[in-house]
Amino acid sequence: MNKSELVKQIADSADISQNEANKALKSLIETITGELSEGGRIDLVGFGSFSLKHRNARTGRNPSTGETIQIAAANVPSFKAGKALKDACNG
Repeated sequence: MNKSELVKQIADSADISQNEANKALKSLIETITGELSEGGRIDLVGFGSFSLKHRNARTGRNPSTGETIQIAAANVPSFKAGKALKDACNG
């Protein structure tokens, strides 16, 4: 499912216009992005949680040349599925 299909599904499910559904989805994405960029965490009980994980600097290897390269430390977004979502996927 792509973004436009998701917006249509939200609009149909919530009985709102696609424009309103698009605004709501955009707002959700901006809110999650903003909270994570500030180092925060978002917990949606039953669905899952969004958080940041720190990845330390490390040495890697360029697969085409075999040359060793230094990979910088980074914060990466992480999502952990909640029990209800896991159960829905496996049931």
